Amino acid sequence: MNFSFKNIKVVEIASVLAGPSVGMFFAELGATVIKIEHKLLGGDVTRSWKLPQESKDSKVSAYFSSVNYKKQYLFLDLKTKSDLDHAFDLIADADILIANFKKGDDVKFGLDYETLKKTNPRLIYGAISGFGSDSDRVAYDLILQAETGFMSMNGTPTSGPVKMPVALIDVLAGHQLKEGILLALLNRKSNGNGARVEVSLYDTAICSLVNQASNWLMANHIAKPIGSLHPNIAPYGELFLTKDKVRITFAIGSNKQFLELMKFLNLNELVLDVRFSTNVERVKWRNDLKNYIQEKIKHIKAADILTYAHIHFIPAAEIKDIKAVFESEESQALIKQETIEGVDTKRVKSIAFKLS
Repeated sequence: MNFSFKNIKVVEIASVLAGPSVGMFFAELGATVIKIEHKLLGGDVTRSWKLPQESKDSKVSAYFSSVNYKKQYLFLDLKTKSDLDHAFDLIADADILIANFKKGDDVKFGLDYETLKKTNPRLIYGAISGFGSDSDRVAYDLILQAETGFMSMNGTPTSGPVKMPVALIDVLAGHQLKEGILLALLNRKSNGNGARVEVSLYDTAICSLVNQASNWLMANHIAKPIGSLHPNIAPYGELFLTKDKVRITFAIGSNKQFLELMKFLNLNELVLDVRFSTNVERVKWRNDLKNYIQEKIKHIKAADILTYAHIHFIPAAEIKDIKAVFESEESQALIKQETIEGVDTKRVKSIAFKLS
């Protein structure tokens, strides 16, 4: 079954990651997406966010490429009447506007929802802010990770707070905005009216705390940096080194999985040990359990462990770097290529779901 937004027109006045990721989502599904960039500042700031090995002369960076695909790029200065009028003309018959204006700039330019809906009542206005539309605080993903608990939980007892290496709050905010816009599109089919959909990075981050939030709200548990470990399950996230020096990990979520792992490692006596007989006890004694498992694993090759785990439904994985990840056929199928302004660019798809 072929699903497409080929008749949908999207105007994107957004930079960095969250907003542009939403524009790319619709572009991948066939929509016409026109990205308006600041003419005097060289466009989206991420065009200049380059790794040392990237060309200094290129107008496109890898970071920019990650969330910009199949779009039309238009450079305007909204302080110039002719350019602002051009933007108004594009929005006049647009289905969706994606914007992340600083507080007050949307009103200053007449690009706020209340103004635009007078000439385009079917417009769906997707707004992204850092701390809500009433805040003028500058917000980057790092700041949100710091202020919403993510950094305080990430890392190890010795490392202290650590930022996640992906701008996860931006990514999640993009998904929240997509969901809101899709719901608004669905409503428009029945009532013909547009809507304003607003997502803040702060609300997104708080809503993404899920089990860690409930651990505090219900049990007064303040999560601390514990590396890859899970506060509620063991063994889960401990790292083990195999005979051939491969790092692997397990995500044991049930007694059945634990029994099967102990059977493979010839540690059946641990099943009867009161320290490991239930998950609650395993969490308490997880360091002892890790040592028992590591002593066995250091004599077994990774392929043998992972093959057995696969066959017997034990959640296990090799710790892979990015190079190893993209050497797999599965990940290769998710890469999209495109030439932007003479630069060959690559990125992974923003769409992981399949419809049939």
